[in-house]
Amino acid sequence: MCRWVAYRGAPRFLEDLILAPDHSLIEQSHCAAEAKTATNGDGFGFAWYGERDEPGHYRDILPAWSDENLQSLARQIRSKLFLAHVRASTAGRTARDNCHPFVLGNWSFMHNGQINPFEPLERRMEMRLSDRLYHQRAGSTDAELLFLLAHAFGLEADPQAAMEKTIGFVRAQAREIGIDPQIRFTAAFSDGRTLYAVRYATDRFAPTLYSGPLSDAGGSLCLVSEPFEDSLWAFSEIPAGSFVKVSDDGLEVGPFVPAEENRPCRPRAIAV
Repeated sequence: MCRWVAYRGAPRFLEDLILAPDHSLIEQSHCAAEAKTATNGDGFGFAWYGERDEPGHYRDILPAWSDENLQSLARQIRSKLFLAHVRASTAGRTARDNCHPFVLGNWSFMHNGQINPFEPLERRMEMRLSDRLYHQRAGSTDAELLFLLAHAFGLEADPQAAMEKTIGFVRAQAREIGIDPQIRFTAAFSDGRTLYAVRYATDRFAPTLYSGPLSDAGGSLCLVSEPFEDSLWAFSEIPAGSFVKVSDDGLEVGPFVPAEENRPCRPRAIAV
């Protein structure tokens, strides 16, 4: 399973989260503590928001711990919102197009988890895409396809509803062909203003997700697969079945229910 970090708040150098902390994302790339596999060496990437609406984007297939370009860029790039990811492949070969985050317009997206089995559902998922979205697909991962499906279901208008419809659609398609899919889905995504995340699974093994406010910068918040071992951060676990929103209003955590079984709900706010 993959490891990732997402940050929103006062501008910070990427190295402050990717390189500097004890048990940083770089350390998790070869020594993860809360994943099935300790090594996440099948590529890495990050997307960051600066002066333009569309994010900067860098990905490569090298293990994160061995890429000098990553270390140099992380020391120089400062951003108020960024996503960073190290990959342990489940669906899709080791290739740059399969490395997270994925970017479309001003949106960025990264994922930890899988659809199992994916192959019988892939074509059905692709058929729900418009021609424009279909031709945006460059890789072969379930994560990129889920991101494009979310666009098809209205990500720009209502991010939570789009993700709930996306997962509900995959479950419905699986039932039509007699499959009881195992979906494990912990994702972070952003439009450059608000940071969103989901922690969900069809079983009791939802991939881990934690939130942590930064003690020396009011309003700054980090979402991670695994906590850093750093006194500047106070991490707490996000429950499975949650939708997360990080904005100027702080952190909000509410239920995440796939659309096929959706019911009205109101997010519950948690003070940072």
